[in-house]
Amino acid sequence: MTQRIKLTIAYLGSPYHGWQRQPGQRTVQGEIEHSLVHLTKRPRITVTGAGRTDAGVHARAQVAHTDLPSGFPPAALASALNATLPQTIRIMAAVTAPAGFHARFSARGKAYTYRITWGPVRLPWQAQRAAPMPEPLDRQAIERCARALIGRHDMASFTVPDPAQGSTVRTIFDVRVSWGRTALRLDFFGSGFLRYQVRRMAGAILEAGAGKRSTADFIRLITDPEPGAPLPTAPARGLTLERVYYRLPAAWAALSGRRAPILAPDG
Repeated sequence: MTQRIKLTIAYLGSPYHGWQRQPGQRTVQGEIEHSLVHLTKRPRITVTGAGRTDAGVHARAQVAHTDLPSGFPPAALASALNATLPQTIRIMAAVTAPAGFHARFSARGKAYTYRITWGPVRLPWQAQRAAPMPEPLDRQAIERCARALIGRHDMASFTVPDPAQGSTVRTIFDVRVSWGRTALRLDFFGSGFLRYQVRRMAGAILEAGAGKRSTADFIRLITDPEPGAPLPTAPARGLTLERVYYRLPAAWAALSGRRAPILAPDG
C-alpha cells in the first residue's frame, strides 16, 4: 500500500539544469528523487512536479507529489529530506495529499515573478534572483504592455515553435508591475504558461520600456500571433515560480472562461 504525499519546494535554480530529470545533468527533480531513494531504501522513486522550470529558473513554492509506502510519516519527511538535500533545495512542507490529487493535472493556475535590478551596487542575495539590466526609460509603456496581456489569448508569439505543442491559448489572470528605487518586479498570474512564455513576455515588455518596441507593436503580438516571433528571452536568473494554485479566486475563474481577448487601451 502507498500514500500520496504533496511536497512544497523552494530552490535556487542557478546550480541546476532545470526541474526535470535528465541523464547526466544535475536537476531539482533528480536531487529530490535521489534523496527519497536513500531515505526509503527503494530502488526508484518518482517525484511529479506541477511544472518544469527551465535551467537557472528558481521556485519559491513549486508543488510536487510522490507515492511512498503507507505508514511513512509525512510530518517527518520534510526534515529528513532537508538533512540530505543541498542547501539550494528546501522542502517547505510535506503533507498527505487529498484523494485524486495530482501536482500537475490538479493545478488551476500559477504565479511567476520576473525581477530586474540596475545601479552600480546590488545586495548579494538580490543578485541571485534578479537580472541586471539598464533602468527602463518608459515606465508607462511597461505598464500598458503588462495590462494588454490580461485575458484569454493565443500566446504563440511568446513561445518557441514545437510540433508536439497543442493549443497555445492561455489565460492571463493579472499582471502587476512594482517599482523600486533600483528594481522592477513583474508578477504574472495565469492558468498555465508555455515554454519560455514568461521570459519572452518579460523580454518584450522590457523592450517597450527601453523604447525599442511600441505599445501598438506589443499588442499586435497578441492580436496577430506569430509563432516564434523574434523576441528577446529575458535571462533565467530573474524568474521565480512563486505559487501553484489548486483553487482560483472567483474573478480569475470567471476570466478563464472568457473567449474574447481583453486588451488594455493605450491611455
